[in-house]
Amino acid sequence: MSEHDTEIDLTDPSRGGVFFVVEEDLDPLAALADKSMFVGRTSLKDCHDKEELLRRLAASWQLPATFGQNWDALADCVRDFAWLKAQGYLLLFDHANDLRSANEEDFDTLLDILDEAAEGWLDDDVPFFAFFALPESAFNETDD
Repeated sequence: MSEHDTEIDLTDPSRGGVFFVVEEDLDPLAALADKSMFVGRTSLKDCHDKEELLRRLAASWQLPATFGQNWDALADCVRDFAWLKAQGYLLLFDHANDLRSANEEDFDTLLDILDEAAEGWLDDDVPFFAFFALPESAFNETDD
């Protein structure tokens, strides 16, 4: 993250969405969060599938005990977050490449769910940001 990027306004819903950063960016991003925001940090280190991912999200996001442990339930929770009672949401994922490498389909499904949630929160004028930390080499990859 460049010096200019550290000026990102995490309270501005129009700037929200799903983003890719390097590991070193996560702590500065967390420090930028407004105290009224929920900051959920999830480690994806050695996370290889949907079941493990959902367990980790349930813990780091304090998902309700009634959480259904499936994609539809995750989408519903991420679009609601009523139990968190925050004025915005900052979701940080470290070691995201572990899941991406092990199960790209599950990784992409998570991205889709968060992207749709970001659009919904924007409609409600609520800040919603998700940052996935990838290795620097991931930013140099090209599609063949």
